[in-house]
Amino acid sequence: MKAAVLHEPGSVSVEEVPEPSVGADEILVRVRAASICGTDLRIFKHGHFKIPAGQSRVLGHEVAGDVVAVGGQVTGFCPGMRVSVTPNVGCGRCDMCRHGFNNMCAGYEAFGISIDGGFQELLRVPGFALQRGNVFELPEKVSYAEAALVEPFSCCYTGQQALRVGPEDVVVIAGAGPIGAFHVLLGKLAGARKVIISNRSRPRLDLAARLGADVCVSVRERDLADVVREHTGGRGADVVITAVSDPQVQEQALDLLATHGRLNYFAGLGAAGTAVPVDTNKVHYKGLTLTGTTGSTNGDYGRCLRLVGDRRVDLSPVVGQVFELEMIHDAFAYASSGAGMKAMIAFGGDVFETAAGPGPHGAPPEGR
Repeated sequence: MKAAVLHEPGSVSVEEVPEPSVGADEILVRVRAASICGTDLRIFKHGHFKIPAGQSRVLGHEVAGDVVAVGGQVTGFCPGMRVSVTPNVGCGRCDMCRHGFNNMCAGYEAFGISIDGGFQELLRVPGFALQRGNVFELPEKVSYAEAALVEPFSCCYTGQQALRVGPEDVVVIAGAGPIGAFHVLLGKLAGARKVIISNRSRPRLDLAARLGADVCVSVRERDLADVVREHTGGRGADVVITAVSDPQVQEQALDLLATHGRLNYFAGLGAAGTAVPVDTNKVHYKGLTLTGTTGSTNGDYGRCLRLVGDRRVDLSPVVGQVFELEMIHDAFAYASSGAGMKAMIAFGGDVFETAAGPGPHGAPPEGR
């Protein structure tokens, strides 16, 4: 079978590898869609502490496909079942896991990091991932592409749950990439009074507007703080979400908030991130709430999969370009460019297909 194998930072090659065998408590999934995450790009460029030097790894943790083989001890799954796989597998024993926060487990394993991920034709799912609830059957109306996107969408859902976004809120989203787009969808779903989104790239703002953003701000043309004051009568935003890894954005975010405003540092700055100063007097005297979230729980993933399955939200517009596995370098370049939206890897079929048949988008376009 074919797999895109990371041999060292900066070196990925598509090559023939042996098909994985399935143990008694495992399943094998034929991957149909796998989208590229910013984490994949960081690992490609800089490596990861869970991937020792000299150890090869298949990246990709936003994955959906079909079960093709089931171990003899496995129950609840069968060949032909359409499934998606969540990346972070908790240890199942620590306090975080016992409280349902598998994404915060210090001893986690993860697809595409410590376990081979989805940029390959066949994905082996270990028994411990099955037992800890990391495999989900897809609702009938959810396409493979959308199922792959539910993972980052659920991370955004976790962030907005921490902010308690509601119908009285003016929400500001800094960054209009895929993550910013998901936050627009969730803000509108929560009934936010107004959603303001900012970005440098105008095409991404145009998509945000189509997804429901009320105000789209090109920071090359307008100062975001001026726009927020204009649309809130000088009061400031109730909620601010930083959806871009930029220290200046994080520093400015505090100044955009109204009294009792809430802030989510959604996009991290990486291990070597620049320290961002925080004026604690503003936090104290304005009663501000600062939050940070990373990843999502399996519970939040399941809730988001139901939202998509019930057609309360459509994630398919966030797919920017579809690439075959052999074009993995082109896909990484597209995902790194900041020009488009989500890069999706396809495996010879229609990533927009649902249980009912081909999706409205038809066959995936060849990546260019």
